[in-house]
Amino acid sequence: MKLLNRSAFAVIPKQPFVDWANSLELDDEGLNETLTLEEHQREGTVYLIDEVENDSDFDAALSLNWSTIFENELAAWDEMADAWPEPRSQALFADWFEVKPQVMALDLAVEPVMVASLEE
Repeated sequence: MKLLNRSAFAVIPKQPFVDWANSLELDDEGLNETLTLEEHQREGTVYLIDEVENDSDFDAALSLNWSTIFENELAAWDEMADAWPEPRSQALFADWFEVKPQVMALDLAVEPVMVASLEE
């Protein structure tokens, strides 16, 4: 087990996100299938951030990153951004996702962490 010098946000979808995702048309590859809230919540995402020491550090990190997180969650269902909600705001993000701050990140895997940039 290895301690990573990171904290994290666990981002869990709420019903408004599920309603939006379920409103999308099924694509040619069968993606965008209708899922329940429970099914969406089992597939929450963890976002690593710099280590934090207190709640205000989490608040600052979320204020800095909510838009990137929101867009990543939307892109998982609508890559071309055709049906993304407009305007997007931190308040809308909070309505669509529960964010659970995680102070420590431990790596239980045997294989080393793979680092691949998702930016183009």
